[in-house]
Amino acid sequence: MIRKPIFITALSAATALTSPAFAETVLRLDEVAVGELDPAKASDYADSILMFNVYDTLVLPRQGGASHVPHLARSWEVDGATYTFTLRDDVNFQSGNPLRAEDVVYSLERAQALGAGLSYLFAGVSAKATDTDTVVFTLEQPYAPFVASLVRLPIVDQALVEANKGDDEWGETFLSANGAGTGAYTVTSHNPQEETVMARHDAYFLGVPDVAPDKVRLRYGLEAATVRALIAQDEHDISSQWLPPEVMKAMARDGAQLLTETGTGAFYFKMNTTQAPLDDVNCRLALANAFDYATAVQMISITDEVSAGSPATGAIPVGMFGSNPADMVIEKDLDAAKAYLEACAYDPADIDIEISWIAEVPLEERFALLMQSNFTQLGIQSHITKLPWALFAEQVSNPENTPHISQLFVNAVTGDPDTLLYGMYHSSTPGTWQSPEYLNDPQVDAFLEAGRTAASDTEREEAYAVLNARLMKIAPTIYGFDRQSVFAASTRVRVPALSDPEKAFGLDGLGFTFRLMEMVEE
Repeated sequence: MIRKPIFITALSAATALTSPAFAETVLRLDEVAVGELDPAKASDYADSILMFNVYDTLVLPRQGGASHVPHLARSWEVDGATYTFTLRDDVNFQSGNPLRAEDVVYSLERAQALGAGLSYLFAGVSAKATDTDTVVFTLEQPYAPFVASLVRLPIVDQALVEANKGDDEWGETFLSANGAGTGAYTVTSHNPQEETVMARHDAYFLGVPDVAPDKVRLRYGLEAATVRALIAQDEHDISSQWLPPEVMKAMARDGAQLLTETGTGAFYFKMNTTQAPLDDVNCRLALANAFDYATAVQMISITDEVSAGSPATGAIPVGMFGSNPADMVIEKDLDAAKAYLEACAYDPADIDIEISWIAEVPLEERFALLMQSNFTQLGIQSHITKLPWALFAEQVSNPENTPHISQLFVNAVTGDPDTLLYGMYHSSTPGTWQSPEYLNDPQVDAFLEAGRTAASDTEREEAYAVLNARLMKIAPTIYGFDRQSVFAASTRVRVPALSDPEKAFGLDGLGFTFRLMEMVEE
């Protein structure tokens, strides 16, 4: 907030008695999905924004670089599969209760008991508070990305939840409408279908700069035209990343700034490997080679300098363990596609591919039409199905109801490739929105497990490199492009974490840390 000295004169004294000394600053932004406030159930982008502001975690990704730094923790030590964390002694929850090691244990056990959101990251993990400031995690087996996974364990105020849980063992009702964290912003109201309102928590242990917003209004489900009009009228500040490219272009021409978040994920066309004809690897490879990757990337370009993605080089996004170099881009190869189709066990004349797209993401319809045109060049018929997200998530729980092709953005929720790839491709994790391929490949399983348990970064790089090659060979997925999120924003807000690579977190959603934003007086 911009605070200016107030000099009361005879002429201004009366006004000063009835007006605030400074204006409240309000940050207004929107997201597509419904906002889930319970931190143990958080999984998508809107949930992450809420979680990273209302709650804190033991560690955070290092800004502008690799590795992790202490946050609620002061330090940690690793001994095989045992991790000992020492907590800061100057942290209080928003309730005023002090942070204790018991709160960390409670947060882990609560997430595991509910089994929702990203709780799968903590399977086989136990925790014990050895004193007020020390918590020891014990893993059933070595897990190389464990520290990275802790960015998805928000710490909950056990005493507050216990006092408000009623007959609800884990306080789900209370935490679905109220915050119970140590974060820099408190929840003042929450309607998961419409809007969450948050206010700065000035007692935050790291402080909240004066220039950070006083209040935040996170709205859900605004139409693209509405967002464009509101920003043009200075009644909105940051759009979601899901606006069509032409709307983003128009907003940039109108003077909006474009913010970017280079995440650790990609846009995927996922093929149901259990359903004919995609149970035949040659048919899958035919479709993968027929896809027009270059046109897909052009479709997401915003300006000459800013795009919502870059060409994919393989199954693993550029820059992650095991990825191919940036100049090794995947390209359409119609001759190869036709050769693979010749080897396919199914007659092209009998094939009718269902291509689905998510109703809340209109851009996906255009990709479906592009794909349909590409398949026509092979003599393959297809039809397009529009599915609301809730219906899609329900359908993919059964392989028989899962479309032949599903379009999805998937990200490494901890910034580590394990949380991008394991949930998609390991045979133990079928039937989720991330894994409509229903892949069951022993080699893929082995490489994924090696990536989890390798003792060094070099060994992890080797494991993911062979995994990348294997996935390209068996083609459970068409790898559309590596993803970059783009947001249109008014000029009254500055977001260093979304505009300066040296301050970027490398983790989706964390760039929306409100205490690091600056409201600009115009």
